[in-house]
Amino acid sequence: MADPEHREEEEAPVVGDDEDTGAQVAPIVKLEEVAVTTGEENEDAILDLKSKLYRFDKDGNQWKERGAGTVKFLKHKATGKVRLLMRQSKTLKICANHFIIPTMSVQEHAGNEKSCVWHAKDFADGELKDELFCIRFPSIENCKSFMETFQEVAESQKLVDDREASAAAILVEKLSVDDKSADAEKKDEEKSAEKTEKKESASGETGKADADKKVEEPESV
Repeated sequence: MADPEHREEEEAPVVGDDEDTGAQVAPIVKLEEVAVTTGEENEDAILDLKSKLYRFDKDGNQWKERGAGTVKFLKHKATGKVRLLMRQSKTLKICANHFIIPTMSVQEHAGNEKSCVWHAKDFADGELKDELFCIRFPSIENCKSFMETFQEVAESQKLVDDREASAAAILVEKLSVDDKSADAEKKDEEKSAEKTEKKESASGETGKADADKKVEEPESV
């Protein structure tokens, strides 16, 4: 039979295991704070909804899942242009990234009130591609909100395009006026230079005639 006193010594906790000694342990690796940019700093989110995105594979003639995450309409603070951006929820990989232009339209997909489809020139893979997208939402309300916002944005971009066209026309007109002014100024300079040259030439001829005259006149005795 084991000695009770010995057993108590074995079972007794070691004093100081859980006590805070106050010692400072320096980290092995020092990590510095790094600023992370998303490319969305100059944009405001108009709409932000969870969804699942599909793209139509023409070769396989079937829909393929592109990713599940959050779809956004982002309006640029300076230009007013709006783009659709969707990232996967975990990896943040871009699933869709394209501008909304006036000619775009969105419609319900095959009678499914939670899904809709549209065509776009997408830049998600780093190059422009013609894509047919289908997006599915958890609720009918979210799908309707997406479609309504999509149409409103497409219509609003007509005004943005008109403003850009007007600004471009004004710039072209200004450049044209500047060119005409430059041409007129150049012609004036050429005329002035020509007049100066004629004066100098006439002055030179007069001086030569006077010199010749002096040579021909006999010296007085």
